[in-house]
Amino acid sequence: MPAPTSFVEFTGAAKLDRRTKNLVRRLGPGDVAVIDHTDLDRVSAEELLESGVRVVVNVASSQSGRFPNPGPLLLVRGGVRLIDAPGAPIFDEVSEGEFVTVRGASVFRNGDCVAAGRTLSADDLAGAIAEQRGRVTEALESFADNTLRYLREEGRLLSEGIDFPPLQTRFRDRHALVVARGPGHKRDLRIVRPYIRDFKPVLVGVDGGADALLEAGYKPDVIVGDMDSVSDRALKTRAEKVVHAYTDGDAPGQERVESLGLEHHVVRAPGISEDVALLLAYEKGAELIVAVGTHFNLIEFLERNRAGMSSTFVTRLKVGEILIDAKGVSRLVSRRVGLMPLITFALTGLAAIVVAIVASPALRRLIGLLTDRLRDLLGLA
Repeated sequence: MPAPTSFVEFTGAAKLDRRTKNLVRRLGPGDVAVIDHTDLDRVSAEELLESGVRVVVNVASSQSGRFPNPGPLLLVRGGVRLIDAPGAPIFDEVSEGEFVTVRGASVFRNGDCVAAGRTLSADDLAGAIAEQRGRVTEALESFADNTLRYLREEGRLLSEGIDFPPLQTRFRDRHALVVARGPGHKRDLRIVRPYIRDFKPVLVGVDGGADALLEAGYKPDVIVGDMDSVSDRALKTRAEKVVHAYTDGDAPGQERVESLGLEHHVVRAPGISEDVALLLAYEKGAELIVAVGTHFNLIEFLERNRAGMSSTFVTRLKVGEILIDAKGVSRLVSRRVGLMPLITFALTGLAAIVVAIVASPALRRLIGLLTDRLRDLLGLA
């Protein structure tokens, strides 16, 4: 486990964005990240750690106490100094790339203090999580009430099916790998690399999941989502684009795709884009659906500020018999003997025979006699 950041003073270029998932793409070890992220989630914490940034200043509460949120603790234990300064006017007073100095829990620009907050320690965060676990029952009751409230409407739409457009990508009797930007998605993609190589599934990226596929060396076949966290680079690939619209027809991502001059389809559906991607693969006849970064528990839904999970609940009921998690695939693949081990074994045996023939004059004479006899029988002498 990395040691906590112990500097007295740190000066770096300020990088600011109210959407953490956009900010991480342009962060480096010499920067000071400024975010506005209430209840910093685990995925964002993982990506901040991967950027190498050493200081993160949050103008919101990284851990509000609404639920036992592990994201801030993950970040601090990774060696990042996390400073909470709710309401600090940094976004108004500091420009992108401008150098700022962090002393303790305060941020200075040209000697003027632009934010004074508090540094979150691992011990304090761990203690708060332990205390908040007792509130999970309350959160669960509220969560269940909201789920049941919306289940009737969304359940009807999902059970009756969604009007998916015809796609050029063929799903019928193939496997589909659905990749979302969820906790551990990069690790899971590494786990299923042998599976992708052997089965060549349809690759479906859910918003930022398309970029995760590209970073892992793959090209998505289909991109599904409201297109708020996927890069232009991913959108400009040859993947078919399916824009997720709300049930009232509003599709915020459509304008962005149209501005890039890209062909796309719009699908009206309740729930989240991951549900739509799973249902798309199911309705198009996929034989098996493998999920990367898409499975959720109560804490993960609360991290995303989801009040209920009716659409996801019904989606899992509908596709459950052909849906498995990426970690399960790794266990299957590890027990499956592929072609390469057999080819390697055969080549090794052939090499041993060649070495034996070269090393033994008697074997060479025997092979020569057999060859001459075969020629005589075939009339080739």
